[in-house]
Amino acid sequence: MSPDVDLTPSPAARIAESLRGPRPGPVLRDRLTALDMTVFKAAAAHRWPGAEQVLPRLSRAANHGMLWCAVGAALAATGSPRARRAAVRGLASLALASATVNTVGKRSVRRARPILDTVPLVRQLKRQPVTTSFPSGHAASAAAFATGVALESRGWGAVVAPLAASVAASRVYTGVHYPSDVLAGAALGAGAALAVRGLVPTRSQLPAPGQPMVGAPELPRGAGLIVVVNTGAGSPDRVRSLKDALPEAEVVECEGEALPGELEKAASRARALGVSGGDGSLSTAATVALRHGLPLAVLPGGTLNHFAYDLGIEDPRDTYRAVERGEAVSVDVGRFRTDCRGEGEGMTEGIFLNTFSLGVYPELVRERERWSGKVGGRLADVVAALHVLRRDHPLHADIGGHREPMWLLFAGNGIYSRPGLTAGRRIDMADGLLDVRTVHGGRLPGVRLLGAALAGPLSRSPFHAAERLKRLRVEGIEPGTPLAHDGEISEAGSTVELDVLHEALTVYRPLVI
Repeated sequence: MSPDVDLTPSPAARIAESLRGPRPGPVLRDRLTALDMTVFKAAAAHRWPGAEQVLPRLSRAANHGMLWCAVGAALAATGSPRARRAAVRGLASLALASATVNTVGKRSVRRARPILDTVPLVRQLKRQPVTTSFPSGHAASAAAFATGVALESRGWGAVVAPLAASVAASRVYTGVHYPSDVLAGAALGAGAALAVRGLVPTRSQLPAPGQPMVGAPELPRGAGLIVVVNTGAGSPDRVRSLKDALPEAEVVECEGEALPGELEKAASRARALGVSGGDGSLSTAATVALRHGLPLAVLPGGTLNHFAYDLGIEDPRDTYRAVERGEAVSVDVGRFRTDCRGEGEGMTEGIFLNTFSLGVYPELVRERERWSGKVGGRLADVVAALHVLRRDHPLHADIGGHREPMWLLFAGNGIYSRPGLTAGRRIDMADGLLDVRTVHGGRLPGVRLLGAALAGPLSRSPFHAAERLKRLRVEGIEPGTPLAHDGEISEAGSTVELDVLHEALTVYRPLVI
């Protein structure tokens, strides 16, 4: 056997160790723990007026993110596009933060919950959590939701922030977390919101819509502006807002069928033409504005408002400001022509600001209108889709000398960004191009349409194709085939021609949005 080795430190080694002092890591950790305990006990001993009736209930309401789901639903219910985006971003950030806390955070640091001896009984939760203490999941969810909302909308973020701070404070107040648990959870939640922004940029991070800026008449207080309001799409609040912001503007209210006539009468005596309504109303107004050479003021009032939002106008106040300053842009207008009365008997034409389509979509709209009066709007969408997709008769047409079956022909006025985590939109509304996409005929139309929807421009597969064109001619169409332009339905002749009127329409829009 080897002789025993004496492992006792020598006197010199003991003196050197004493001179070095204790290692900084454990000392710092002990000091932070002591500070954590001191703050926790101080919070438990402090009397917070009115908090006993509020904070415990608020803490329970935030269980499983239910409070934030309710807040997100309330934001979406406001009808504001910015509020809806803020709600979606907040909930997505919350989901990431919650998953991170529960899969990584609490398993990495298994810290015991605080002892409740110093916490008044009236503050304590009836059901104590059984998971580990670090980090606070409630604080992470609150911070993630509030940060996500604020990244999309500072105004709504300021509204949500006090509620999020109260939820975080309630976790210390009720004695289920140490202050450091809450701070770490809040930092993790904010980080989750920033990570979501890295994956899906906010609207403010996207490039500004690229249209040439042009001059337009300056109309202080709206003098010389006539706005035609489609009462079927607009709201009384929007009319009041318009009259308050531009008191000298003339406002004409009408139902949808009277809209074209009222627009014509307004254009004959206006310096600028305004319209409040959805995309169909805007397309009608654009036709009149082009014919009379007038700039157009757009007040989004429909359900989707694709044209206004792609232009960068989400709030009517943007338009009010641009009208008074004379700030405007030139945008492209899509044009279609078709021989509705047969080959060689003349062409009728129309315009589209957003999209034109043949095939499944126009049939879907027509079926939806047929069923909406019988079963209601939302159910009519489902019934119409089932009726259209189960049919086995795709559209047959000649494109470029080749006859082929198609489930859908889509043409966008300008190139739409690639769909994916963010909704497809147009960055440049004056690029002079048509975004043309076709879904080839064949079995499983639903699968083919979904694949085309998920694909971007300039892509091909055995099921679909996408191209950028300046003009397109489609021949050999069965007369009476429905066509859709900006959500409106009409009938196509045997031939359809599409092109772009480059920078033809002047639209009021602020220089800085």
